[in-house]
Amino acid sequence: MTTEKKSYMLPMIIIGALFFIFGFVTWVNGTLIPYLKIACQLESDFQSFLVVTAFFIAYTVMAIPSSLVLNKTGYKKGMALGLLIMAIGALLFVPAAQTRNFNLFLVGLFIIGTGLALLQTASNPYVSIIGPIESAAARISIMGISNKVAGILAGLIFGYIALNDADVLEKSLLTMDAAAKEEKLTELASRVIVPYMIIAGVLLTLAVAILFSGLPDIKDEDETPQDSGAAATARSSVFQFPHLLLGVLALFLYVGVEVMAGDTIISYGKSLGIELSEARYFTQYTLAFMLLGYIIGIIAIPKYLSQSMALRICAVLGVLFTVMAVVTSGKTSVGFIAALGLANSLMWPAIFPLAIDGLGKFTRIGSALLIMAIAGGAILPLVYGKLLEIVGYQHAYLLMVPCYCYILYFAVKGYKVGTAKA
Repeated sequence: MTTEKKSYMLPMIIIGALFFIFGFVTWVNGTLIPYLKIACQLESDFQSFLVVTAFFIAYTVMAIPSSLVLNKTGYKKGMALGLLIMAIGALLFVPAAQTRNFNLFLVGLFIIGTGLALLQTASNPYVSIIGPIESAAARISIMGISNKVAGILAGLIFGYIALNDADVLEKSLLTMDAAAKEEKLTELASRVIVPYMIIAGVLLTLAVAILFSGLPDIKDEDETPQDSGAAATARSSVFQFPHLLLGVLALFLYVGVEVMAGDTIISYGKSLGIELSEARYFTQYTLAFMLLGYIIGIIAIPKYLSQSMALRICAVLGVLFTVMAVVTSGKTSVGFIAALGLANSLMWPAIFPLAIDGLGKFTRIGSALLIMAIAGGAILPLVYGKLLEIVGYQHAYLLMVPCYCYILYFAVKGYKVGTAKA
């Protein structure tokens, strides 16, 4: 890939703003899970976890279509279109809240996820190749800071708006008659109407700003992939790059454990008897640990650590923190789940560039396959939701251990399979 300008400062600023949007609308899901469980009177935690399923499954369904759209529109117009789609999904929260229709909330989340799939398919390879590939993880870490700062703000703002009096409300609902209960739940549901209307307005404004910005386009080159050897020059399909396919699975598992660590921690804290007034901040602790990891990545990669070495360290920490979360108790256990944010922080920044390295003209479709892997955030939390019904909240987290072990394999050997580095 090439850029129209050698300097990538302006693109970094613009893409950084987009990653802020990614973080805000993604990490608010951790608050929406307990909020919608109350507002829509859901019967189980498993049902409430459909919030993340509806959101993240859009990546799998829409990533390949997003790649096709980008082939027609280019990256800049594609980003603007993604923002427009997200605005439509945000506006759907208005009738969903007015009717307290959980299924309509899920449709809105799916549409927001669809817009994000288009944005992510464009922006992630953009950041990876806008500068030297060796420092791609550092650039993605900068994007990650924008993402997680937004996530922290989203949780704080929506936690205050939606869950400020949740503990008192849950207790009072048990003693209300049907009419009073309906009125109270309608008031609770209506709390998200104005915030999501504001979000829709911001997204529409950004879409227009992107269209008229000086953001340079990037385009796939027509040459063969940047890989050495006769076998590489003969490749005619993206599926002939085994390191990419192994990276897709690594990203699938990574997103799954990241979403579990960030979006189930509030429900986990509540299961331990911690009131929602305190537990609603737990996702922010996870994101704070991720911020710390991103800062370390910016400083250390590639000067002190290679991308693959950073990934190995993070995978080992993931196994360690998961085991400690299971063998400890109370807030200490919650603390180790939050600490998984540190373990997860450099995984996306490392996996993505390692997986697309050397794809050449297949970079765009390879990026789409990696974006599809975000479905891990849709599937693994549901598996966790089923496991907790069998073994309990705490021991269900053991699901993460084999996930981190595979990511360790990719960091040690998987990213080199079928490449000149092997």
